[in-house]
Amino acid sequence: MSIEVEGLSKTYGQQKAVDNISFKAVPGKILGFLGPNGAGKSTTMRMLTGYLQPTAGKASLGKFDTQLQSLEMRRILGYLPENTPLYTDMYVKEFLNFVANTYQLSQVESKVKDVIARVGLGAEQHKKIVMLSKGYKQRVGLAQAIIHDPEILIFDEPTTGLDPNQLTDIRELIKSLGKNKTIVLSTHIMQEVEALCDQVVIINKGKIVADSSLGGLKEKHQTDSLEDIFRSLTN
Repeated sequence: MSIEVEGLSKTYGQQKAVDNISFKAVPGKILGFLGPNGAGKSTTMRMLTGYLQPTAGKASLGKFDTQLQSLEMRRILGYLPENTPLYTDMYVKEFLNFVANTYQLSQVESKVKDVIARVGLGAEQHKKIVMLSKGYKQRVGLAQAIIHDPEILIFDEPTTGLDPNQLTDIRELIKSLGKNKTIVLSTHIMQEVEALCDQVVIINKGKIVADSSLGGLKEKHQTDSLEDIFRSLTN
């Protein structure tokens, strides 16, 4: 299932946070969604996930319109926001059981066990979430995003707070998920884009300033430095 964005805009008073953007993300290719602080990245992600209504335009996840079919759309979506909302008084395993039951999954125990192993929470599963480090809380957020095996994943800064070892593990997990799912990944880390992404969309001041394959972007700008390309398009 693909993500299709057509003429999407969001206005707050006189300010256009997102200004008439269009792009497409497809299965098997991880799309890196980049931009400086305040460019409109998180606003776009919130509109794609149905948490925020656009002022104009539309977005579809698979065959579902994010405004008109929000409930159906959320069943095929996994979302990891930048600041992951967690029930911190719950134990890790308890929380993931709760999420699995919310999705009305079958074989809950098996699915919780599997996702705990996939994101590396085995040693932490019997701890309260409030006691976890920022990196492990991020892993819990990732686990809740993928536990129902959604076809579309939207990750907003998924590696925030991870140490180098955790970073490698989570990148490998995202890369494996990207082989057959549609993934949009927002990040400030250029090395992460280089390591994971096939397609790059760069947004600046609410407008898209680049939409290309990673290789095509480098060829167009005649440089192998994604950081230089980013700076030239957003300064």
